[in-house]
Amino acid sequence: MKIPTSLKHKPVIVSENYENVDGRYAYKTDAKGISLGLAQWNDRGKVDVSAKVWRHTGGKWSRQSEELPLHRVLDLAIMVCRTKLYFQDAYRHEKLYDPENPVIDRVGLQGDAMTVSVCTDNERIDEDIQLFNQALSDDGELIGERLRTLSRVLKEMGY
Repeated sequence: MKIPTSLKHKPVIVSENYENVDGRYAYKTDAKGISLGLAQWNDRGKVDVSAKVWRHTGGKWSRQSEELPLHRVLDLAIMVCRTKLYFQDAYRHEKLYDPENPVIDRVGLQGDAMTVSVCTDNERIDEDIQLFNQALSDDGELIGERLRTLSRVLKEMGY
């Protein structure tokens, strides 16, 4: 499906067949495309690049399409990687986490650190973390394929 170019987000790099590779939603998703382009929140003289997931209801482009600055996309990727690494050993904790120390990691960024932790404010965390762990395991092949691809591309880039 062709991504619109007349809206506020201006696509520059696109994948217009994203619906075919959208994880377990492939071929039955409303996420029809993804793009990197000029952000819709740009002001005169200030240009930001953003990533966008284009959703289509079947009749029109959805207002639920998401646009994120690239640094947030990468921060989410870092969080996914750190979470996957954490859950490799989470079985060592009776509840899959330590209630006394829910911090998974502090990832240094921009002179500070992004704290990644188990959300102990969630009143159903003991149940939800079990469900999360199972879903992460069930999607292991899909996520693993993407992480291996990301690793290969990062190595090609010299990282």
